[in-house]
Amino acid sequence: MADTAIHIQICYARPDQQFLLDQTVASGTTIQQAIQNSGIIQQAPEIDVSVWRVGIYGKIKTLDTVLREHDRVEIYRPLIADPKDSRRKRADHKNAKKTD
Repeated sequence: MADTAIHIQICYARPDQQFLLDQTVASGTTIQQAIQNSGIIQQAPEIDVSVWRVGIYGKIKTLDTVLREHDRVEIYRPLIADPKDSRRKRADHKNAKKTD
């Protein structure tokens, strides 16, 4: 039985550039295999999937997740600041302005 090909997309965004790579891979391909075979790591060598999170359509997945037709694999950069701390600082700053 021949392997069936599926169509996927690999997505990664830097602050200054985004990568959207359409790929055709064999059925049964994992996220890790798709990323390695896509060439995105050569285009963006800072990517470290051993530490960074990956997902499909905004849902965190493991590297051994098997892909399905039309999946969009997303590579997430690590957060620089904790979003809760950022919101708290903005709220404190806003409240300080009101009391002045």
